[in-house]
Amino acid sequence: MEGHVTIVLPWSHFVERAWPESAPYPPSEYPELVDINPLDAGRLRERVQATLDEFITSHRQLMSSVSPDTLPLVDSLRGLVSGGKRLRPAFSYWGYRAAGGDDNDALLKACTSLELLQACALIHDDVMDASDTRRGQPAVHKQFEALHIANSWSGSAKLFGEGSAILVGDLALSWADEMLLTCGLDTDQIARAKATYDVMRTELMSGQYLDLLEQVRGGITQERAEIVIRFKSAKYTIERPLHMGASIAGASAELLTVLSKYGLALGEAFQLRDDLLGVFGDAEVTGKPAGDDLREGKQTMLIAHAYATATSAEKKFIDEHLGSADITAATISELQKLLISCGAQEFIETRISQYLATALAALDEIDDPDARSALTALAVLATKRAA
Repeated sequence: MEGHVTIVLPWSHFVERAWPESAPYPPSEYPELVDINPLDAGRLRERVQATLDEFITSHRQLMSSVSPDTLPLVDSLRGLVSGGKRLRPAFSYWGYRAAGGDDNDALLKACTSLELLQACALIHDDVMDASDTRRGQPAVHKQFEALHIANSWSGSAKLFGEGSAILVGDLALSWADEMLLTCGLDTDQIARAKATYDVMRTELMSGQYLDLLEQVRGGITQERAEIVIRFKSAKYTIERPLHMGASIAGASAELLTVLSKYGLALGEAFQLRDDLLGVFGDAEVTGKPAGDDLREGKQTMLIAHAYATATSAEKKFIDEHLGSADITAATISELQKLLISCGAQEFIETRISQYLATALAALDEIDDPDARSALTALAVLATKRAA
């Protein structure tokens, strides 16, 4: 059976000791964990990349037949999907395995379609947030803005960049559907996958809008932040990919419930880690400028807790500088210190640990040892990451 890998994790390394932030499995401290990154089990990331490359190459030929002028659209998308953690395909794959499915290329292609959906979400998110970079490179809209400037074209370079990026995102969304529907699984399997896939996309767009709404109305509360987290990230990143894979394998309602317990808790922890990285992360590791979420004025659980606990003077400072177009590095540093001193950072770290514990406890109900072990490792990887 292709890709069958048994992953054995020594629990002491992440239960009794702090897991290092710098890398998931550093050889110097954890020699027995080398080469068992769950994202690479069964050559998963390698196979996902090969599937994306083959699909995009074939569609590049189609785009070229329309006009060579359209090729920058394809090439910008290819550049974006050449990197990334591949978490969504991994969770979909291991959801399938948890339901008793055997590894096969058609299943892998179905899981890979989630990377194109993710590309769409990232491209559109960067336009909405006016983010300049993604994974250490210019965001797609900035690439096309630069293309406009380099060619001295007429009109607004900014509008051309944003419009082009929207089209690249739409292209990725369309191709995600096509990849799933032509993956080679049987009709019933595709129908079950598509049902979950459709719900996931509706939840994602709803969550994205709620996130956008929070940025303009301000005054985020913990309750509202939790709704955004659940629908923008937790369900989309982990729960629904798990359900999609498990449904392809014909999972029982009981297993889907177990996967939801794991997926929602882990998904919330994943997004909370993302929120911390958006404020405190190392730019060289995250690929985003330091304090980028503060610059963009992100209304997150971190900010909600600060509003709930900060003094009047501290709240005023947050209101004056969060999302300011001319915010300086010194002011970002002061905001970071404030979020630490008012207990917001510690609060988020505690919640991450609590959600992780809930997710890991749910795995006791997973029968397949390979899936249980891989999902355990993925949980640690998703919550202890530095990028």
